[in-house]
Amino acid sequence: MRKTAIIGGSGLDQLSLMDVQHRSVVRTPFGDPSGILIEGKIYDKSFLFLPRHGTGHTIPPHKINYRANIWALKHAGVKQIIAFAAVGSIRSDFPPGSIVIPDQVIDYTWGREHTFFDGLVDNLHHIDFTTPYSASLRKRLSRAAIKSKTEVFNGSVYGVTQGPRLETAAEIDRLENDGIDIVGMTGMPEAALARELEIDYACIAIVVNAAAGRSGSPITMELIGKYLGTGITRAVGILQHF
Repeated sequence: MRKTAIIGGSGLDQLSLMDVQHRSVVRTPFGDPSGILIEGKIYDKSFLFLPRHGTGHTIPPHKINYRANIWALKHAGVKQIIAFAAVGSIRSDFPPGSIVIPDQVIDYTWGREHTFFDGLVDNLHHIDFTTPYSASLRKRLSRAAIKSKTEVFNGSVYGVTQGPRLETAAEIDRLENDGIDIVGMTGMPEAALARELEIDYACIAIVVNAAAGRSGSPITMELIGKYLGTGITRAVGILQHF
């Protein structure tokens, strides 16, 4: 079986259903990853787990060392990554609590280390990023969702903003005009870096709020926490069947 890694996002800095067998500190040419690599089994299948924001959710989106994270997973022999992400929904038919498996991404971030090909390696390589997420991995996740009786929205455009603040209503209007369906802060450069290292990558996005100006109510951390908890439970159910 292809070695699989899980990158935990907001609300998922540990994975209780994993039978932990080994923890390792990894050093990379790009600095330290967000945390230790946790290796274990879920229903006798081997996985690696890495908390994107560090243990205790201490690293903001724009400060995550994405290159170190992806390099560490590649160095550990990972062939495919399932990345969890908390997102806001621009579409009214993606209510809070929904699970979305995006198939496209638009990157609005800046100042992040976006590539391994920055002059420190021998050969520059321009990756094909037409389809940023692995079609085969997305298909397997969709099948797992069916088995777990979890409704998912398969296919959407994920807009990645800089953070850590949430967006203004006008910014969300602009994103909607660009064709964005869900908005978050960690989808890039993670997906592109995985592609550069030839790792299959797919995202399970948990909708935790209606985007700014879409609900008529303020966005509160209390409300986000509520939907994050229920969404993670449903998303982990998909992972169990995967």
